[in-house]
Amino acid sequence: MAEPKAVVRRLIDEVLNGGRMEVIDEIYSAELAPAARRWIEPFRTAFPDIEMQTLELVAEGERVVGRYRCSGTQLGPWRGREPTGKRMHGIDEVYFFTVRDGRIIEAWGLEDAAKRIRQLGV
Repeated sequence: MAEPKAVVRRLIDEVLNGGRMEVIDEIYSAELAPAARRWIEPFRTAFPDIEMQTLELVAEGERVVGRYRCSGTQLGPWRGREPTGKRMHGIDEVYFFTVRDGRIIEAWGLEDAAKRIRQLGV
């Protein structure tokens, strides 16, 4: 069974950066996978060149905390807004995950949404 940090690394590397949506069902619990897909798929469609850079990844038991920096170009609709073609960069994000039995069972985070909106001009 994968250690919690390895599961979160797969989320960032394979799903968000790599676009491998099928991995969602491997790393999220059955209960949380549909919600993860509803958030990740539209985000990857809007920002197909998304790059999540992992700045820090800390784990204690089942809990994993990651600090990330996000960049990408809005080439698809996002939150009801048409594509701007503008690039967001250096968007700071922090996420907390609970990983049990090799699957993410809880996730929540904070993002610098104001900076993202300013950069995209939406």
